[in-house]
Amino acid sequence: MFKSSFTTGSLARHAITSFRWSQIRPLSSLESNPHIYVFPSKTNGDSNILSLLSTEPVNTDLAIGVTNKLPPTLDSVRENPKFLSILHEVFAKHAHEDPEAQSQAQVMISQSGANLYSGGVLVSSKRSTRKHVEAEDSSGGASGQGGAGGGGHGGWIHLSDRRRAPEFGRTAWPEDIFGSLEVDGNGQFVGGNGKYQASGTYRLVTRDGILGLTPFMREKLVQRLRELDQQ
Repeated sequence: MFKSSFTTGSLARHAITSFRWSQIRPLSSLESNPHIYVFPSKTNGDSNILSLLSTEPVNTDLAIGVTNKLPPTLDSVRENPKFLSILHEVFAKHAHEDPEAQSQAQVMISQSGANLYSGGVLVSSKRSTRKHVEAEDSSGGASGQGGAGGGGHGGWIHLSDRRRAPEFGRTAWPEDIFGSLEVDGNGQFVGGNGKYQASGTYRLVTRDGILGLTPFMREKLVQRLRELDQQ
């Protein structure tokens, strides 16, 4: 005859432990971007909220947006304009501190007669195509103030999303450019912070993916979101 090894007390403890575990919903994140968490919408059962914060209940004012498809697509996501505003606020404050941006600034002044764009890609100013010029115009500072410099003349570097790295000798598409930082002839950011200018054309979601930040900028953005979430 089988004899259970559980006593009445142990059975009770086991039941309580099982109940507790059943109340914990495992966090879900996007396969293409594990830093973005997915939460079922409580107001629309067919939608999911996308957020860089893992805390629940999710603060929709700080969320990236809402999607009715997973993985999210360009047509399925409704972007949160408040999140985009916070993103540019964080870039304006911290983008010049990003080691990758600092590296781009140093490379730019060391390349005589070349323009530096996101991803460490250089392209001669004489070889810029019409599409590239349009991208420069949309980025805020580069075209309107003489273009990105080189050879000790200073200029602008463009900060772009990582979801689609530009090909060699090409600048990122306008929808991928967060904004620009101004660099002087010594490779230092003008005004100490590069006077960040938002592109005005950046999209959180494109056909190539969703929000790809450098590790440094993602950390700063999450930190700011947590501060706002606690207010």
